[in-house]
Amino acid sequence: MLQQGHQLTAQAWGAGAERAIAGAPALLGAHDDWSDFDSPAFADSLPPRIKDARRRNPALRLPATGRMVDSLIPAILEQKVTVFEAHRGYAGLLRKFGAPAPGAGTHAQIPAELRLAPTPQQWTAIPSWEWHAAGVGPQRSATIMRMLRSSSGLERLAQLPAEEAGKKLQSIPGIGVWTAAEVTQRTHGDPDQVAVGDFHLAAYVGWALAGKAVDDPGMLELLEPWRGQRQRVVRMLQLSGFRKPTFGPRMSISDHRRH
Repeated sequence: MLQQGHQLTAQAWGAGAERAIAGAPALLGAHDDWSDFDSPAFADSLPPRIKDARRRNPALRLPATGRMVDSLIPAILEQKVTVFEAHRGYAGLLRKFGAPAPGAGTHAQIPAELRLAPTPQQWTAIPSWEWHAAGVGPQRSATIMRMLRSSSGLERLAQLPAEEAGKKLQSIPGIGVWTAAEVTQRTHGDPDQVAVGDFHLAAYVGWALAGKAVDDPGMLELLEPWRGQRQRVVRMLQLSGFRKPTFGPRMSISDHRRH
C-alpha cells in the first residue's frame, strides 16, 4: 500500500496477487458504514467521551480481511495468555515455517524479511515440539489442529453475516465466544460483537461508562443501548484516551519453552 495524500495505491505480486487486490478495499475499511453510528439520534445517546473521540477520529474504519484461517490462528494463540506471549509465539512460527513473500529481497518496496503465513497444510505439518518451543501449550495447538481439519469449509464463513459466522465457529471445541468475536472483528469488520471473556475489557468498559469495574454481564448491560454498534462504541472508548485505575500487579508472563 502506498499513500499519497488522500489516495492509496495497492500493488501485489505472486500467485495471490489478484485476490489481494480484489480484497484491498475491504481490508482498508472502504465498505465499513458508520452512517447509523453518526446519525443525530444515535450520536445524542452517546456519552461525551465517545462523542469527542468520534469527532477526533472521523476517518476510522473497521477493516475486513475475509480470511478466516489467517484470523483464527492468531486469535487462538491469544487465548488465556498476554498479547506479548501470543505475538512472540506467532512470530517465531512464522519465521520458521512461513515462506518468503513474493518479491521479498528482490523488490525495493518489499522488506527482505517479509514472510507469508503458513498454509493450512503447512500449519498441520508443524510437529508438537515446535509448538512447545514457540511457547504454545498443547490446548491451544490442539484447538488449531481441530480447526484446520475444517479449514476449507471455514473460509466459506466469510460470506455469512458476522453473527452467524461467529455462532458456527463456536461449534469447534476450544473456540468460544471470545475467540469468535475476535475473529469476526477481523474477518468481517464486525461493528457489534464484543470480546466477552477478555481479561481486561469488562473492567475497562465498566470504569469508562459507570465509574466502577464490572464483569462480562455487567459490560453487556452497559453496552446494550448501542446494540448493533457495540464494537464501534468500544473502539471509540479506546481512542478517547481513557485509562482505568490500576490495582495490584499485572498479569505475569510465563515462559515454559525450555521445559
